[in-house]
Amino acid sequence: MTQTRARDDSSKVRDDSSEGRNDRPGVAGNDRKGRPDERGKAIRASASARPGWTGGRRCGKMQAGGGATVGSLTTHVLDTARGRPAAGIEIEVWRIAPDEGGRTRLAIARANAVGRTDAPLLAGDDLVVGVYELVFAVGAYFAGQPVATAEPPFLDRVPVRFGVADAGANYHVPLLVSPWAYSTYRGI
Repeated sequence: MTQTRARDDSSKVRDDSSEGRNDRPGVAGNDRKGRPDERGKAIRASASARPGWTGGRRCGKMQAGGGATVGSLTTHVLDTARGRPAAGIEIEVWRIAPDEGGRTRLAIARANAVGRTDAPLLAGDDLVVGVYELVFAVGAYFAGQPVATAEPPFLDRVPVRFGVADAGANYHVPLLVSPWAYSTYRGI
């Protein structure tokens, strides 16, 4: 537990625990006084709709019915040109064959209002050790947004190829994207 000395309106010392409580002003999901705002409610509601999924930055591994740990693949897409989640963007999940490099499409999903999918893209036995590719339809997404783009778009379909070395681990592959640039990393 961490303790922060902060004075509020009643001049009492406030204790902010690092165990999931987040009532600091200016933090995503909180208004300037540290109260949850509507965006925070939407994030928590989206996360609670996923069985076995905590949805927060400190999420642990998903638990199967018998308590065994199962891995998962998730994503989060942020529109950096507009400073908001890329709601509605289409995401394809592909498995890459180890020898000849052929691809097999495993799933197609759309990002919800908070830029995440409603459930993990892959989980449990569907996630095995190997090479995967997420393909984000950013050209179609930005064509529907009030952002100036060219025809053809500079970025159309953005592939992110990555390896899964531990099928029991969680792999979170976010995409930060604008019509002209993108970035990704392995999140938690």
